[in-house]
Amino acid sequence: MNFLIVLITFVLMEGATWLIHKYIMHGFLWALHRDHHDHSNEGDLERNDWFFVIFAIPTIILLYWGVRNDFSAVFYMGVGIFLYGMSYFFVHDIFIHQRIKIFRHTQNPYFLAIRRAHKQHHKHIDKHEGECFGFLWVPVKYFKMYFKKSQ
Repeated sequence: MNFLIVLITFVLMEGATWLIHKYIMHGFLWALHRDHHDHSNEGDLERNDWFFVIFAIPTIILLYWGVRNDFSAVFYMGVGIFLYGMSYFFVHDIFIHQRIKIFRHTQNPYFLAIRRAHKQHHKHIDKHEGECFGFLWVPVKYFKMYFKKSQ
């Protein structure tokens, strides 16, 4: 049952991420997210990196609360969010944006589709008229582009 809670939470985080990205990061918190699109930051960190802190706080609270309550379901929800956050870090920051220069030459169609959709998202440097707000699931047309090539 606990594994199921972690898995469901992880999957639901994709929808939450889409909503947060479209309506909050490209909405009233655009001031924090803008430098991720226009590359106006100087140095290794962006104002956008504050979102890691913002999203870590509820995760830590859920984990703490769940431990204090004998590893209740809340703990496993926190684990699901934590695992999603780690996935986001590895795929978005390391693979897509190459903050650490590894996995540059993949031929995996799934990862190529995600990278392509993210590039489409970044072609818009303002907060309006964006596309591809998801993370692990992007519009099917990007998957079709690369899965056809691999067959």
